[in-house]
Parts: sequence; structure tokens; C-alpha cells
Amino acid sequence: MAGVHSDSPTWWLHFTGPRFWPTWLMFALLWLVTRLPYRWQMRIGELIGRSAWRLARRRRHIAEVNLRLCFPQLDDRERCELVKAHFLSLGKGVVETALCWWGRASQLRPKRVLVGREHLQEALAAGKGVILLSAHFTTLELGGRLLALDTPFHVLYRQHKNPLFEYVMQRARKRRFEKAIPRNDTRALLASLRNGMPVWYAPDQNHGGPRSVFVPFFGIPAATLSATARLAKASGAGVVPFFQTRLPGNEGYLLTLCPALGNFPSGDLQADTARINRLLEDVIREVPEQYLWVHRRFKTRPQGESYPY
Repeated sequence: MAGVHSDSPTWWLHFTGPRFWPTWLMFALLWLVTRLPYRWQMRIGELIGRSAWRLARRRRHIAEVNLRLCFPQLDDRERCELVKAHFLSLGKGVVETALCWWGRASQLRPKRVLVGREHLQEALAAGKGVILLSAHFTTLELGGRLLALDTPFHVLYRQHKNPLFEYVMQRARKRRFEKAIPRNDTRALLASLRNGMPVWYAPDQNHGGPRSVFVPFFGIPAATLSATARLAKASGAGVVPFFQTRLPGNEGYLLTLCPALGNFPSGDLQADTARINRLLEDVIREVPEQYLWVHRRFKTRPQGESYPY
């Protein structure tokens, strides 16, 4: 919101109108949840997910369509169970976002299992920055916070329509990460890479437009951002896949840093973008309920194809 400065002790006075009261109440409740034992937090997350599954019919329909398209081998019962499991994961993700913003490092560090840190260090040694290639799993926000406990990096973000939500999110990200870069600020992103910083980037959502190309995602043509290859070419940065998944039994989180992609970019934009989608598919198949299926991944269609939602 214009005129609001993050360091001002009275910033909250800009958000006292009645339209912000439900958001304030949500933040207050979520902050209280972050002070509970972890297993209670996850149970509350599951309760949020069950409620959303019953009430958010539009989002449930989107998830059902996505899963029918991407996992045609599932029968109706299996697909229904997967949708329910996905909403439980979404509910946990709400609580995990609150933990990302307000959780204490001492509370979070024991929940982290980090694998492959050497791959990031090796890529950074080239001195041209690193693109931390990720995807929209329900654990995305907390996974970033867990890596940031001892690994500085910059993050790309998409502005939220609710100005209070946007402001609080920005304050939290400025505290937890080195720098937050607006999604469309390519100049700032390249500057971070040229300064040798890792930049966390998730290009797997459907934004359409001239920066996207149609490549298969679970065998279906999907409008996919091609910027990863373009950014790697412009900056010389290595591309290190980084994924965050929830461990079974609410035991914590597995953070996986993979070796930097070899021969990337290859010079074939279509092939490079398809390669990224295949990489994401492999991870999604391991924990399908944890991927963000309530996003309209196939809303942009090639000419002649019908809208699936």
C-alpha cells in the first residue's frame, strides 16, 4: 500500500478499516497456532483442510479435473481419496506458511532434513549465481524458510491482492530472506544472479502470454514459463533443482538440493522447458497429494482445444 513503510512502528494504522478485520483475525489465530506443539499444529492444519474440502467446491472441482487429466489410471475412488489427501496437505500448508512467517528458528531447525547442500555450494563456486528451481508444493513457503536458516538467498514473489496480506507477507519475507523480488522485475533478478546470489524461482504455474510455451506436463500440453532457460543464458547461472516435501507421520521436512542441470540451457527453448516439466513430474509422482492441484494448470489451451474447467 502506498505510503506504508515496513520500518514504521505505526504501519498497522493503515489497515484498521472493517474490511481488514477478517484478515487480522486470521493472522491472530494463525500466530497463536504457531505457539502450539507441532503435532497439534498439523492436526489443526488437517482440520482446515477438511473444512476447505467441504466448502471450497470450486477449488475442489479444479483439483479433480487436474488429477483426472494427469493421473488417468486412477479410478474414481482413488481419485477422490487423492483429492481429500490434497486438501489435508493444503490445510497443513496454511499452518506451515504461518510457521514460515512467525515460527522460531529453534522450533523449526529440528524438523529439517537437508540433502545435497554440496550441489548448491559447487554451483555457487562458479561465481555467477544460482537459480534455485522449485515448484508449487504445499510446503513451498516453509521449505524456503528452512533452507534460509543457514543459506542466504533471494526469492521471487507474486503480489497478493489483499493489501494487508501483502504487507504482512512482505515484512515476514524481508526478515527471513536476503531479498524479495517482484515476479516481473527481471532486472533485479539478473542483478542478484550477477552478484553471485542464489535466487529461488518456481516457474510451474500457468501465466500464459508470450513468455510461455506449450510443452507436456503429465502428457498434456501445458503453457509453461520458458524464463528459466532465458535467465540461465542471460546470467550464466547454474540451475539447481530444490524441492521440499513433507515426511511421513508429521516427522518434519525433506529438503533436497539436486545437482545443477547439465547442458542447460541447450539452445532449444522448447526442449529445455519440457525437461523442467519432466523433472517436476518425477518429484510430484512421489508425493502427489503435496503438489498444488487447486491451480488451473491447463487454463491456457492450444488453439482448437477446449477449456477443461
